[in-house]
Amino acid sequence: MVRIGVLGLGTMGNTHLDAYGKIADANIVAVCDIDPDVLSGKNKTEGNIEGQAKGAFDLQSPELKKFTDGMEMINDPDIDMIDICLPTPEHIRYAVAALNAGKHTFMEKPLARTVADTQQLIDATANAKGLNMCALCMRFWPQWVWLKEQVEKQTFGKVLSATFKRVASHPGRGFYLNGGECGGAALDLHIHDTDFVKYLFGMPKSVISQGYSKETTAVDHLSTQYIYDDIPLVTAEGGWSMTDGFGFQMLYTVNFEKATAVFDIGKPEPLMLHQVDKESVAVTCEPEMGYYHEIKYFLECVKNNTMPSHATFADAAESVKIVLAEVQSVQTGLPVSLD
Repeated sequence: MVRIGVLGLGTMGNTHLDAYGKIADANIVAVCDIDPDVLSGKNKTEGNIEGQAKGAFDLQSPELKKFTDGMEMINDPDIDMIDICLPTPEHIRYAVAALNAGKHTFMEKPLARTVADTQQLIDATANAKGLNMCALCMRFWPQWVWLKEQVEKQTFGKVLSATFKRVASHPGRGFYLNGGECGGAALDLHIHDTDFVKYLFGMPKSVISQGYSKETTAVDHLSTQYIYDDIPLVTAEGGWSMTDGFGFQMLYTVNFEKATAVFDIGKPEPLMLHQVDKESVAVTCEPEMGYYHEIKYFLECVKNNTMPSHATFADAAESVKIVLAEVQSVQTGLPVSLD
């Protein structure tokens, strides 16, 4: 059984702990956070999606090791895997240390703050004994897995257009207030859809983006058109500049030659399929959110000592590259090539 240490107990750390608690052979042996009140479970951070970071994991277990020093936890010989849920600027330091220590390394997105930083992480994986994966959760979200399958099989013909939207209010705390550190909504939130666009259709030829800053000095709301030779229209909008109380929206609309698929996380039936000369139907997918499925997948890879076939650090680095090209397009008002 893989012995796991979770580093960072903010929203995503608690979300991951909840997911591990639903997996029979997941063995959490240690947790780490610099805040003693967080480490004890006294202070908890909520998520922006219903069911996220519910605090279901028992932090009071007497068998659970607790650390306030991440490096100390990484160097513990009784831990096989490190799950890194720290602010983006800390990713390089701790992921490189975990890889160098021979640990399997699972890390939250975005992979890093800059393209140069992502390359440093990729270089660290070259001689690492452990496996690596970035938590690109939309690749594992059931209704999005369904979409990927339909696109690949061309079940409803070719894709004519694909539109994604992910908008919310600003988290209003911690490193999210510092655009230089978090990269704004472009890098921290919108990257989910950028990554999924790349996952569906490959690297775009170029991007054309418009947007603005509001909550931070970085790009907090943007809309991008991804240019492909074989797909007429692919766009994504993302941001965290909405007024408090707005809530959270996560949507997609994909128009095929023979059908239209619509996902809306806020609807009782989140995924609807509309086909020519047929009644519109709700598509039933697996339960649980993408966080559960991505972690379960990585644990299977570790169990079988098989490198993940997707969502590796190298995959995640490409998505950072695209988002930073989008930011450049916002800043310059010009298309940015990704050739």
